[in-house]
Order: sequence, then C-alpha cells, then structure tokens
Amino acid sequence: MTEPTTQAGTPAPRRKDERPGGGNLNRLGDRKKARLEELARASSGKGGVSLFRDALRRLRRNPAAIVGATIIGLFVLVAIFAPLIAPHDPVQRFDELTSKLAADNIPGPTDGFPLGSDELGRDLLSRLIYGSRQTLFVGVLATLIGLAIGVLFGAIAGAFGGWVDNILMRVTDVMLALPALLLAITLVALASRSSQWTVIMAVAIVNVPIFARLLRGSMLAQRESDHVLAARALGVKQRSIVLRHMLPNAMTAVIVQATLTLSVAIIEAASLSFLGLGDPDRDRAEWGAMLGDAGVRYFEVRPELAYYPALAIIVVALGFTLLGEAMREAIDPKNRR
Repeated sequence: MTEPTTQAGTPAPRRKDERPGGGNLNRLGDRKKARLEELARASSGKGGVSLFRDALRRLRRNPAAIVGATIIGLFVLVAIFAPLIAPHDPVQRFDELTSKLAADNIPGPTDGFPLGSDELGRDLLSRLIYGSRQTLFVGVLATLIGLAIGVLFGAIAGAFGGWVDNILMRVTDVMLALPALLLAITLVALASRSSQWTVIMAVAIVNVPIFARLLRGSMLAQRESDHVLAARALGVKQRSIVLRHMLPNAMTAVIVQATLTLSVAIIEAASLSFLGLGDPDRDRAEWGAMLGDAGVRYFEVRPELAYYPALAIIVVALGFTLLGEAMREAIDPKNRR
C-alpha cells in the first residue's frame, strides 16, 4: 500500500524532531559561526597586545600625559644644554648691574639681561637655567637611591615573609608615621655639615618606605598567582621564582610610583635648600636656595626673585605628577578597554 498524499497546496505534516522556524535557527547559527570564523581569521595574524603596548597606546591619547611629557622633556633639555642656552655665566657679577644695586633697588630687565639681576648683580635668567641642572641631579639621584633601597627591602619582605617581613615593615611603619619633610630635616640636622649629598641622602631615605611598602604588597599578591604556584610545583628554586617570576611582574607599579616620587623629591630638596640646610655654596644655582636667599629677604624690593624659581619648581613638579598619574591609569587593568 502507498502512503496517503496531501492535497495540492497543503503543507506536508511536520516531523516529530522538527521545530517551528528550525530552518531560520539553522541559518542564524550558520551566520554566527561564519562571523566568528571571520573574526578569528582577522585576528590570527595580529597576535595579542602586550600590557606595555596597550599602556603606551592609551598614554598617547591622554592629554595629561602629553602635557606632562612635554614639560619634562623641555626641563631635561634645558638642564642638559644649559651652557648653550644660558646667555651669561651664572656666577659672574656684571658691573652694569652691580652699579645699580642698592638697599631698595635691584635692577629689573635691561638690555642683555631679560630677567634682570639678582641681589649680587648676577644674571637671573642664567641662574634659573643652570638651576635646572642642580634640581634634576638632586631629584633623580635621590629617587634612584630611594628606589634601590626600597626595592631591596620590599623584595626581601615580600619573598620571605615571616619574622623578616615583620621587622622590615615595622621599620617602614615608623618612618611613615613621621611627616616626610620633618624626617628629612631631622636627617640633615644629624649630619655634621650640610651639603648637597646630605640633601640627596635625606630625600632618598624619606622615600624608601614608600617603595618598600608598594613592592612588598605587589610581591605578596604574586606569591599566590598561578604562574608562581606552577613554578613551585615544578621544583623551581625560591631565588629563581623571586627574581624571574615575582619581581619583574611586581615592578610595574613601583616604576610608576617613582615618576610620581620625582616631583615630591624635587619639592623636598627645594624645601631643605629654602631652609638653609642644602648646599652651602651659594654660587651654585639652585631653585630652592634662590627662593630662600633673595626671594624672602628682598621680596618687598623685587618679588620676581621669588616668583621665578617658585614657578619653575611648581611647573616641573606638575609635569612629573601629570605623567605619573597618567601612567598609573594606563597600566590599571580596570581602565583597559
């Protein structure tokens, strides 16, 4: 017998395993599959984007980072090429300026001296330009020394833990409990004679607990990460785990903090020089000393002697702060798109 057929124009009966709109669902699934395969082929040749490249890409799009980098770049160029940029010798006293000096008069801008004279008849512009070299030297060296010591303490505390961690962190807690500037003044005062190097070491020691605490926290987070646990399971030595796996991954935040600390180091060094605890050589141009020597004593006679070095300190510190904050936002995983 043959199976009954349907009348013309009447749809055939639906099978039990067939759902309404099944053809549409199948076509939709095929389109999604084709789209995923197309995206996979498009990205197969590009590879992943590293954290560094992704952070650099976002830094280029950040206006604050661009402004900060521009300020820092100009500052570094002025410091490096100060002998070529400065119109005069910063320690030379000019007769055309000293002849006009009086108790109630300090010469302002004149021909050949765009910013006028300081209290001793020296070119103020040349001293400001050369002062950038001293500021850069003190700030960078103090930050590097504090970074090196802080990284050492933080790495030891984060790697070993236990009583070693407790002792080192209690020392850093005591240092952090004191105001940074007060601690720096105390350290300089303990020295037999103030000098440029006492300022550098005081500022460096003040910044040690900041780096130590930050690195120690990053190291503790790395201790329980998957790649560290896998290395321990494979029998890798503790020293190799610390130096090759934990420390490199924990240093990113510390490097960003170093950029921010540079601005603080510049301000702290200028503060010590302002208080008369810095370099005793007054012929050496330094912004903090310029602000403290002539800026305060002759403020009513010529306030520009205080305005110019103070403005230079503020602008440079602002540049490092803008760049550091932008770097912190760029490497933060929460801000990744």
